[in-house]
Amino acid sequence: MRIFDSHAHYLSRKFDEDREELLKSVLSSDVEGIIECATDIKSIEKSVVFAKEHEGVYCALGVHPHSADEYSDELEARIEELSSHAVAIGEIGLDYHYDFHPRDLQKEVLARQIELAKKLSLPVILHSRESTADMLDILKAHKADNGVMHCFSGSLETAKILLDMGLYIGVGGSLTFKGAVKAVETVKMLPLDRLLLETDCPYLAPIPYRGQRNDSRLISVVINKVAEIKGIPRQVVAEAAFQNAKKLFLN
Repeated sequence: MRIFDSHAHYLSRKFDEDREELLKSVLSSDVEGIIECATDIKSIEKSVVFAKEHEGVYCALGVHPHSADEYSDELEARIEELSSHAVAIGEIGLDYHYDFHPRDLQKEVLARQIELAKKLSLPVILHSRESTADMLDILKAHKADNGVMHCFSGSLETAKILLDMGLYIGVGGSLTFKGAVKAVETVKMLPLDRLLLETDCPYLAPIPYRGQRNDSRLISVVINKVAEIKGIPRQVVAEAAFQNAKKLFLN
């Protein structure tokens, strides 16, 4: 069984004590691919180096809505300069749960990064929290049809709109949570050729590891849950998501 973790944050401080040892263990398991997602100025630079130093690790470069105030013409130029080392523009999006920055600024920064991704012919890795209407409006306005909505927990209706746009759906540990009714409904109808698996590690560890530090090996728990929901073998789930990740990010 081959696993591709399409969304991780191994540069998080939560991995500072054992990052190299853990990553060696992860990449000697069934995990053959990991995308390290940048979120701000510092991680953009570090992600490129991190991916270069570890076979099987790739990087996505972008500014998360929590760091929207860092985005500038200069940073955009730097991302473009480094883009030959990246497989995506991300993690980008909107976050109205914390509202760390004005919503108009978040929307402007998201729109600019979508246009940058289109210019560079790279997919986008999208984050949306309590911002569905504005997110869909921006995606439609900028014809964003190449990428993934990571850690999707929205409605079935929203999932269908994203699929119609041509986007993939990222599924992770939250699928196993007790209240994940919408996510289960989405996975049930989700075509296998539009599924990506992810951890968002060190966050969102699946049940029964919730609250602990997550890592790419725990995707196996998510694979089991998807297989159970869809009534298909776990190997089929893993291989489909693996091939989807390769198609979206590595072609």
